[in-house]
Amino acid sequence: MQNSEKSRYRLVVADDQFPTREGLKLILEYEGDMEVVGLAKNGLEAYELTRALMPDLVLMDVQMPVMDGISALKRIKANFPHIQVMILTTFIEDEYIIEGLAGGASGYILKDMEGDKLLASVRDAAAGRFMLQGVVAEKLAYRLRELEQKAAIAAELQPSLPRLTEREEEVARLMVKGLSNNEIGKQLNISDGTVRNYISGLYGKLNVGSRAEAIVKLMQANY
Repeated sequence: MQNSEKSRYRLVVADDQFPTREGLKLILEYEGDMEVVGLAKNGLEAYELTRALMPDLVLMDVQMPVMDGISALKRIKANFPHIQVMILTTFIEDEYIIEGLAGGASGYILKDMEGDKLLASVRDAAAGRFMLQGVVAEKLAYRLRELEQKAAIAAELQPSLPRLTEREEEVARLMVKGLSNNEIGKQLNISDGTVRNYISGLYGKLNVGSRAEAIVKLMQANY
């Protein structure tokens, strides 16, 4: 059985700041098990270097010119899903975290992380292990709780309807589409009188007095 750990990880570092790129290269290559095979100053270069060099891991900054890090991440993962990409940035904004992780990032850590922890995180990400720094995880958890609360409130505000029969639901959907009674009858193979009876029953359940009011309520309930 082949060992999943590699003796030497090949890395691409993408950051628009020259001192940061070179500093990371020095720190990483001081370790005997890492080699920085490419340096990129924007997201497009990061993608092109990834395509040419096929590294084990790309360390990706977020805010860069030409192409930002999130866009580069998505392009890399779309074309080379086996290559790990870890977001390494000074930004801890909710949108970056969620979009980066949704785009397939192997982790999200901050540039001010202590050196030994940074190196351990890089090794974990290069080996395919997910890495999320504590402060980032807390921020993400808070944001997800916030989104859940908003979804719960929206669900409470959404009008709930009395239970409709299967046939009433079919009539309701056709009403929302704007079909006349005659057209509904032809679609469902029932008479105009039967359609009128179903619609009258819907008016009662919806507590409305007109077709327009019924359609509005049905649309609010996602019919």
